[in-house]
Amino acid sequence: MNTESQNKRIIAHLKNKPITPLEALNRYGCFRLGARIYELRNRGHKIKTEMIEIRGKRVAKYWLAKH
Repeated sequence: MNTESQNKRIIAHLKNKPITPLEALNRYGCFRLGARIYELRNRGHKIKTEMIEIRGKRVAKYWLAKH
């Protein structure tokens, strides 16, 4: 899957619920969620980030901000 397809799927996902890097990898084959989020933010999407802990590891959780 190319990066544009990943961007479309990730923004659609974010419209319904948050996403973590592991979810992005499992659902969309996206190894670089941070890079996709960066691209989406540059296109004007208001995406928030929170660092959470999953099984002793800190990971980012992203969600679409409500305007």
